[in-house]
Amino acid sequence: MKPAFEKLFGFDSAKHNVRTEILAGITTFLTMAYILAVNPGIFSALPGMPAGSVFTATALAAIIGTLVMALYAKKPFALAPGMGLNAFFVYTVCLGMGYTWQFALTAVLLEGVLFIILTLTKVRTWLLNAIPGTLKKAIGAGIGLFIAFIGMQNAGIIVNNDATLVGLGNITEGTAMLAMIGLFITAGLVMAKVRGGILWGILATTALGLVIKDPTTGEAITKLNGFISMPASVDPIFCKFEWSHVLSLDMLVVVFTFLFIDMFDTMGTIIGVHQGAGLVPDDKPRDYVPDMEKMFLADSVATVCGACLGTSTTTTYVESASGVGEGGRTGLTALSTAVCFILALFFSPLFLAIPGAATAPALIVVGVMMMPSIKRIHWDDYCKAIPAFITIIMMPLAYSISDGILLGVISYVACHAVAGRFKDISVTMWILAVLFVCKYIFI
Repeated sequence: MKPAFEKLFGFDSAKHNVRTEILAGITTFLTMAYILAVNPGIFSALPGMPAGSVFTATALAAIIGTLVMALYAKKPFALAPGMGLNAFFVYTVCLGMGYTWQFALTAVLLEGVLFIILTLTKVRTWLLNAIPGTLKKAIGAGIGLFIAFIGMQNAGIIVNNDATLVGLGNITEGTAMLAMIGLFITAGLVMAKVRGGILWGILATTALGLVIKDPTTGEAITKLNGFISMPASVDPIFCKFEWSHVLSLDMLVVVFTFLFIDMFDTMGTIIGVHQGAGLVPDDKPRDYVPDMEKMFLADSVATVCGACLGTSTTTTYVESASGVGEGGRTGLTALSTAVCFILALFFSPLFLAIPGAATAPALIVVGVMMMPSIKRIHWDDYCKAIPAFITIIMMPLAYSISDGILLGVISYVACHAVAGRFKDISVTMWILAVLFVCKYIFI
């Protein structure tokens, strides 16, 4: 089997372990499986989009995108309809601007087609290479903070506070307490170098959720409502496009907004995970990212397929870092994640029983694993340190990888220009900075 693995998934028997790759894929799936529950919930606000159909479309989009990543790019990344992009689809384009969900799906399709064109012409690779090494190092650390913050928020460790925006939740009961217990279990397993420690931490925390109750409902945090459920048909939302407004200004704005968010979310995820996990070959610069075009093309194809299936932009998930943290290095990890999504189509009640409190410890621990890149930032050079800090801090505070990157680029150009260090600013960076400023002003 190993020669076949090497050909299909980039698996090297001298460097990689099949068991590790499979466990890593399962870990990635468990940390991102929440999208199967969240996406139908968000789209339920739109008449004509049945939750069951959206669930099936979400899983199928994840399966197709992740399989392309596994077999073509041979990388350990998983894809699914993106958070933030789904909210923009529903709450801004449909409920805010008043357009139909068919209009929004058409915008996603056009965005995907544009992505394929930009990838085949290597424009996306050109943009990635234009990002200075300092910002690439900052992106990894920023994503680490961001996914840790997501985990803490999902578990109720960090909650809304009207006075201070965020605050500490009640960590002595309910989901927050379960997540804190799970964090120490997961951390202990990782420190003891137990193979699959993050995965075992998720499963152990899920099991504890069967006996720990949510004080607001009095019910167990882990709710198991059956095991098997046949997937619903996607026919009500399959290829339901609307072409009557395709040349309108609003369509242009929506398409490019999807394009900006997805492009820099994906770029940030790929850079950050590579930086944090040491996936760069020894004979290459630290900011080198191998097989960029293949990863971008997998992301682009997944977006087109997702639009046809009836869901929002499909993108590379930052939670892939959890599988990479478990040792996943090849397409076999992505294949394992795709298989889990296939099983989820038929065992949705079982997979959806995993609470956010159980995946939060994994995201926090992976956040720690992604911080080492911060050591290579020249903090004594403020022209580099300030943009790097803005990139890092804005990702969790703005709740957006793309905003962190965009503001980092703008501040990099501004700081170097103010300091008179124009020779350190490439023409590409000037162009990007101007475009990003226009984006914030006009979009």
